[in-house]
Amino acid sequence: MLRGGFTTGSAAAAATKEALLYLAYKNSMTSVEIPLPDQGRIQIPVKAVKEEGEAVKGVVIKDAGDDPDVTHGAEIWAIVRLDPKGKHGQVKILGGKGVGLVTRAGLPVAVGKPAINPAPRAQIERTVRETLKETGLRGAVRVEICVPKGEELAKETLNPRLGIVGGISILGTRGTVIPFSHEAYRETITLGLDVAKAGGLDHVVLSTGGRSERFVRRILKDLPEIAFIQIADFFAFSLKEASRRGFSRISISCFFGKLLKMAQGHPCTHSKNSSIDFKRLSRWCAEKGMGSDLVKRIEGANTAREALEWIMSDANADRIIQAVVEEALKTVDSFIGQKSRVSYYLFSTEGELLSEAHGDLSKWQNSM
Repeated sequence: MLRGGFTTGSAAAAATKEALLYLAYKNSMTSVEIPLPDQGRIQIPVKAVKEEGEAVKGVVIKDAGDDPDVTHGAEIWAIVRLDPKGKHGQVKILGGKGVGLVTRAGLPVAVGKPAINPAPRAQIERTVRETLKETGLRGAVRVEICVPKGEELAKETLNPRLGIVGGISILGTRGTVIPFSHEAYRETITLGLDVAKAGGLDHVVLSTGGRSERFVRRILKDLPEIAFIQIADFFAFSLKEASRRGFSRISISCFFGKLLKMAQGHPCTHSKNSSIDFKRLSRWCAEKGMGSDLVKRIEGANTAREALEWIMSDANADRIIQAVVEEALKTVDSFIGQKSRVSYYLFSTEGELLSEAHGDLSKWQNSM
């Protein structure tokens, strides 16, 4: 069993509650209970609480459980001030050191505001009002969320590309982290698409990873950075989301293994969810004129890389690759019904452009 954890939003809410409890009772706690954004509650350990002049700082260590989250182990601070003369129950939430600032439209937070998403913001506000009621404290509350190492951690996220500068985002639509959950990655894809749309773009490039993006950017070098979105294995999801936003052109950059899975109709190309049917690939090869000996080798191939090596050694390699891309475009059509809007850029693992094709196949470039 993999261990679950909690989001940066829940960490910020817990740190806020710890600080308010200290203002009320002058006692430090080992853990606090807070509401989750949708429903339910969670008990979260707190690391420390400290008076800072008229404010109190609560500190929580972000725990993502067994999820590979770059913010796991980061300190999340809430510096809380209570104004007894202010309007009771009024909550002001600010972003301090290490919390990013939004500089591009298309995100759920307005330009110029700290990157504290709506769900965790509401979670913090609810936590404050609950705690005021619980303790009898009265007045307006000012909460400043800080992440001391946030600016450094943000370099390992997509925040710079999304136009979030100076730190990480405070996230969490559910408040808890499911180990190896795909929810966060899907959310990142949709945010990237929203930023591209808000930036006035009509062309987005979906790459299966960092290398395939790097290779295609050498070709589509006139496109701005926000046009390039890494989709990992979320093939169908990303196509549908891009189509729903009305982009007039969608390009896909990938390697042969992912292309094969797309061509064979897999909506998700992760190895856990899909596998390559080499027998089916061998039939495509035979239909395009490959000799029987090589066809048998393709059928018994162990990896896509091995199969590609055999294909590249055949005189009909161009026709075979084109056939695979055509099958991938059929899959695109089954997902969004608009294959003519989609282009493929297929690369070798060394970065050589093997083929470029467009949905209507009116343009076909063989680079082999």
